[in-house]
Amino acid sequence: MKTLANLLLLGDPRLYETCEPVLKTELPLVAGWVADLDNVMNEIRLKYNFGRAIAAPQLGIMKRLIYMNIDRPVVFINPELSDLSRDMFELWDDCMSFPNLLVKVKRHRSLTVKYLDENWQPQVWEMEDAFSELLQHEYDHLNGILCTMRAVDEKAFKWRS
Repeated sequence: MKTLANLLLLGDPRLYETCEPVLKTELPLVAGWVADLDNVMNEIRLKYNFGRAIAAPQLGIMKRLIYMNIDRPVVFINPELSDLSRDMFELWDDCMSFPNLLVKVKRHRSLTVKYLDENWQPQVWEMEDAFSELLQHEYDHLNGILCTMRAVDEKAFKWRS
């Protein structure tokens, strides 16, 4: 079982890599990966009091997999974003890979995500606001992009109080 000690931190070169799709033959591995993601997210919640979702590459699992747990657990396998709104909004973003740093970024207000669930069934979810920005953050991880790379300007950084 992976723990907080396995979480990749800012500066780890793996955080900047593009992930490979999950293959159908790897589906038996997904439950274990999700258990690890859930465990680390719960440790982050206990230690830092935040954490709604986590991407597999944050634990060195270089696969296109996102785990979200807000009111229920949702597994996104090989997600694809579309219909990104022109309407954007700014927010202070945080990340488990640098838990004490906040970064001001712009995100699309709404989007559509197509993905496979943990049973390899196709799903579609139209997201807005908090869900939309959260999924954009995690999706960026799958492409080796950190919110530090999306900062609105050079003053868009602050320490968590």
